Amino acid sequence: MTQTDREQMRAYFDDYASAEWDRLERDISGRVSLEVHRQFLRRFVQAGDRVLEIGAGPGRFTQELIELGATIAVTDFSPIQLELNRQRHADSPSVESWEILDVCDTSKYSDGEFDAVVVYGGPLSYVFEDVDEALKGLFRIVRPGGVVVASVMSLLGTWRHLREEALMMPEIFGDEANDAILRTGDLRFIGGPHICQMYRATEVTRLVDRCGGEVLAMSASNWASLEKQDSLVSLETNPERWKRFLEHEVEFCGEPGALDGGTHLLFAARSVSVN
Repeated sequence: MTQTDREQMRAYFDDYASAEWDRLERDISGRVSLEVHRQFLRRFVQAGDRVLEIGAGPGRFTQELIELGATIAVTDFSPIQLELNRQRHADSPSVESWEILDVCDTSKYSDGEFDAVVVYGGPLSYVFEDVDEALKGLFRIVRPGGVVVASVMSLLGTWRHLREEALMMPEIFGDEANDAILRTGDLRFIGGPHICQMYRATEVTRLVDRCGGEVLAMSASNWASLEKQDSLVSLETNPERWKRFLEHEVEFCGEPGALDGGTHLLFAARSVSVN
């Protein structure tokens, strides 16, 4: 990952500003994804845990961590995003600090300093060839038995969700660039303001293995909710049926056949040096 890549990523999220808060509310698939993320997080973070949150943005999951009873060190690569988080949560005694942090450099923290590290929103998707270094650093700073809970962008799920746009890519960027993206998940082949690395579920497992860890659980960010969203509009107005739909969606997102079906891949992992 070059310095130019880093600065481009920082500028993108500085410009994105408060839209990051709205991203998981503006449509049904976003609201379902938010619930899947919440339920997944609750499996691995307990009241009293000290948590490092990386890529916290304006604080969607900072709020969730507060409600879970955790103590949080909030970090982000974007000073604009970090300031928005501070504004939202300045009065919370659960947040101990706000700091600028590059996920590739966690050297300021001691070995085993945190009970958990939460890396939602895809920070690991923005470090490209430095991802191994980043994940090894995260494993280092969680206590023995501690968990890294993260998400990355999904290659197959994004292709499925944005199928019409994806099918136009060969005409816009050429067949070779399109094939390279589908083969590698690397959006640097086409450039643009938003570049990232998209993953298959098998690639996430291999990444964790390479870094000396084991995957405890994985989930798609959404699955059935990406298709025919109009049919879900009326369902969302029925609280009981909507609750049941969300329960089913959360369960099915964790099935092996559904892992690659969402816009993001969620995973929880820990170092294999601890049993």
